[in-house]
Amino acid sequence: MTAQHAVSSFNGIHYFAEGWKLVRLPGIRRYVIVPLLVNMLLLGGAFLWLFQRLGEWIPALMTHVPAWLQWLSYLLWPLSVISIVLVFSYFFSTIANWIAAPFCGLLAEQLEGRLTGKPLPDSGWASMLKDIPRIMKRELQKLGYYLPRALGLLLLYFVPGFGQTVAPVLWFLFSAWMLSVQYCDYPFDNHKVSFPQMRTALRQHKTANMQFGAMVSLFTMIPIVNLAIMPVAVCGATAMWVDRYRTQHARHR
Repeated sequence: MTAQHAVSSFNGIHYFAEGWKLVRLPGIRRYVIVPLLVNMLLLGGAFLWLFQRLGEWIPALMTHVPAWLQWLSYLLWPLSVISIVLVFSYFFSTIANWIAAPFCGLLAEQLEGRLTGKPLPDSGWASMLKDIPRIMKRELQKLGYYLPRALGLLLLYFVPGFGQTVAPVLWFLFSAWMLSVQYCDYPFDNHKVSFPQMRTALRQHKTANMQFGAMVSLFTMIPIVNLAIMPVAVCGATAMWVDRYRTQHARHR
């Protein structure tokens, strides 16, 4: 399937679209169920709560805009909404990914075997349970990479003028990169590729990975649609792994 195509012919948007197709493959659908349920329960409930609170938060946030920028309120108001939704969606997506990480890894593992015709030798539910401590350690590595950068960006929101205009753009770009790291890490981790090695590999195709992460980020902000985004992103990232990284980084059998 995807593995037969030329690496240079596909961008990150293609792999995101591919995820929507792959998630429906017979034999793969049963591995989608747990990530889908986790995402629906956590992200669905979180967004329902958020949209009930936005009416209170936005006016409070706008009070931090200096008087000389009030004439830009028509632009700053939607930027403030987008900023809150971006931060909120990434935060709860991260929690959902923590809970569903072993199942996302299993989904990536099974899909890779389907795309390549070469299943991993230790694949399956029993192997997933055995690998849970290692998977959780990997999630901690991602959290350690994410937190200091995220806190720095969040502090920018409190800089008058700059925080309400430039910070949302920087946060979106950062979220796109982190979502690419989050979902591409599942197939890399299945092959025991270290976290620093994985980041180095992703930087070699940074434009495609930013495109992929940007699409995931945008769709995570869309109510209803965002409930299915986790397994779709895992499938798209796995297709990207098969095309771009597997030859060089797959563990020897």
